[in-house]
Amino acid sequence: MTEFDFKDCNGPVPAKKHSNGGGWVADTATVADSAYVGPDARVFGDAEVSGNARVSDNARVSGYAKVFGNARVYGNARVFGNARVSGSALVAGDAWVTDNAQVFGNSRVFGYARVYGNAWVFGNAEVSGDAEVSDDAWVSGNALVSGDVEDDDTSEDIFIEMNGKRYKLVEVA
Repeated sequence: MTEFDFKDCNGPVPAKKHSNGGGWVADTATVADSAYVGPDARVFGDAEVSGNARVSDNARVSGYAKVFGNARVYGNARVFGNARVSGSALVAGDAWVTDNAQVFGNSRVFGYARVYGNAWVFGNAEVSGDAEVSDDAWVSGNALVSGDVEDDDTSEDIFIEMNGKRYKLVEVA
């Protein structure tokens, strides 16, 4: 029996290298032969990767997360919890999709963006920079949500771009 340490505080667990790409897959996870798991990518926990989905670079899919269809997860991206990434969606860079969040359609989440809670990102929407989409929020259509954190990390600007116009979100007390 071959074991691998996914560095998730569970120590070495039974695992194997995936036949399509050579990345490590825990025996508890499910990865279709048609899916690609690159040599430095990891799939563990009870995660599932199916269809023509691709997990590559240093990306991680874990927990009960599912990546399927033609979805792509790459860079240092993380998909975990009960998150779903599907269709032709992509999660890249240092982005996280977690909890019960869903990213699907042709949407993109990248940079240091975070999508969590019960949030949905779909259609041709993009979430990037340091933006966070959470709770029960939906970002759809051609919406662009981006955020930039100041160097002192004490203020954050979040922008939404719709129909060619850019809007800055402000909190109203």
